[in-house]
Amino acid sequence: MRVMVLIKATKDSEAGVMPDEKLMAAMGAYNEELVKAGVMLAGEGLHPSSKAKRVRFAGPGRTVTDGPFAETKELVAGFWLWQVRSMDEAVEWLRRCPNPHLEDCDVEIRPVFEASDFGTEFTPELREQEERLRAEVERQKTGA
Repeated sequence: MRVMVLIKATKDSEAGVMPDEKLMAAMGAYNEELVKAGVMLAGEGLHPSSKAKRVRFAGPGRTVTDGPFAETKELVAGFWLWQVRSMDEAVEWLRRCPNPHLEDCDVEIRPVFEASDFGTEFTPELREQEERLRAEVERQKTGA
């Protein structure tokens, strides 16, 4: 199963406070463990919401709002995409993680939808389209 691990923002991350060398080294070692174990598929830190935009969808309308956004506890400061056998395995990996911030924080683990989760609405034609698009993304990454 794939899971998205969401590192929630903090007051400091929203203020643009960067991690110190010690935390960077600890996170680098942890990421190396994840990669060697075949768990980590992707992972990135995100700039503060002051550099973000939010697009609100309301029927056919779209409204763009510039950051920063007020509710820090609902913002994401970074993420990993992991391949694990179960949610329990993801929790065990996360328990081993250094605190990703210099202050207390929350990290959320959420399962990623798989094709089988969508039922009959995900028709064979839509599945084929999805597979074709994934193959194209992979082709673009490799430059083939």
